[in-house]
Amino acid sequence: MTDSAEHDPRYLAGIEHFNVCEFFEAHDAWEELWMEYHGPDRDFFKGLIQSAVCLHHFGNGNIRGAKKLYHGCVSYLEKFKPVHRNLDLEKFIAEMGVCCEEILASTEQFPKIDIQVDLIPEIHLSN
Repeated sequence: MTDSAEHDPRYLAGIEHFNVCEFFEAHDAWEELWMEYHGPDRDFFKGLIQSAVCLHHFGNGNIRGAKKLYHGCVSYLEKFKPVHRNLDLEKFIAEMGVCCEEILASTEQFPKIDIQVDLIPEIHLSN
């Protein structure tokens, strides 16, 4: 884990919520940071927000919403690869893809797909 002094506490709080599957709370923490942030990392925070909302929707059975937000989060985060703010985005995006693989492959309009808890990514910052 990285020294928390180098990161905004809301970034770290969002990660903590995300890692215990509190996706709405992670969204709230990151959104507060995103709303105040006006630098080049604004899209990075937006990508994290969308990843949390994607998994929130997936867990609640809103597969269409989850699929849409998956594509949005990847679009925002890819430009910050491979590592940004001590987050291995190559790994995170790949793990999101594995977690969402079944919903991405579905061609049904209203599929009934349950999220597989063991495939939900966790965020661990590097030094």
